[in-house]
Amino acid sequence: MLARTADNLFWLARYVERADYLARLLQVAGHMNAVRVDDDRNAEWESAIVASGARDGYFARHESADEETVFDYLAFDTKNPSSIACCIETARRNARAVRTALTSDMWEAINSTWQELGEYSSAPLDEDRRAAFLDWVKARVGLFHGVCANAMLRRDSFHFARLGQFLERADNTARLLDVKYHVRLPQVSDVGGVIDYYQWLAILRVVGARRAYRVLFKGQVEPARVAELLVLREEFPRSLAFCFQQITLHLDAIKAQDQDRSSEAKRMAHSIHADLRYARVENIISGGLHEYLTGMIERTDTLGQQIADGHLFQGR
Repeated sequence: MLARTADNLFWLARYVERADYLARLLQVAGHMNAVRVDDDRNAEWESAIVASGARDGYFARHESADEETVFDYLAFDTKNPSSIACCIETARRNARAVRTALTSDMWEAINSTWQELGEYSSAPLDEDRRAAFLDWVKARVGLFHGVCANAMLRRDSFHFARLGQFLERADNTARLLDVKYHVRLPQVSDVGGVIDYYQWLAILRVVGARRAYRVLFKGQVEPARVAELLVLREEFPRSLAFCFQQITLHLDAIKAQDQDRSSEAKRMAHSIHADLRYARVENIISGGLHEYLTGMIERTDTLGQQIADGHLFQGR
């Protein structure tokens, strides 16, 4: 496969996955802001900015984080390359560049999403339209991933797209959990209280894991168990363990032209997956969950660069 084709497929899937994550993040920030009983009404919106990885860019232009400004920045701001609108635009541009490598349903899914985006971005949205927009983003991303899984030949093009999807998902999951555990750590008096409970519940809601948590743990929401679900449980498709299981599977399936050059990415992916498979959550927490998650974010970023280097395309 041509390196530029692999590059476009890889980033197409990453940007589609990122749009879904941002929609979930904004949904939960709104829910959490509604149940806060203290004076810090904008805390959840600041958390959303941090969890999106856009803190520096946002505060370079804005002094504080409030609902309207954060929503616009993460949803529609064209100067934010990771806004939902820019993710959809960039994904569509990548899809257009590799139109012949996609099924007709995949192209239609991403192209119609791009066309329909104008209905939401052309004018300010009220609260109901914001909620409808976020549900629409999640539905469109689900459609794209569905037609990719159901219709695409299991060749290198499919594996590069899946690599992008799960690498992006792993990074997002680690950032989300780290924000709760470190950046937005509650006051000592709040630990175990109503706000703390709803914050952990919000984390599960972002990743669609409330039912999965109840099935696996059958009890009250506890921080250690949330961390275990999102880091170590391969049954859950947004956990780090599941993401790296899929990353190793798709890396191994790619028929690289230069096996020596691409072997470093495989070695690193298998190493991370092995660490996750045999880790214990109590050891991770006792050693510092923030440090562990920061390390995972850095290793995920390095792996992305290794994949790009190994297959001769550009990291971004």
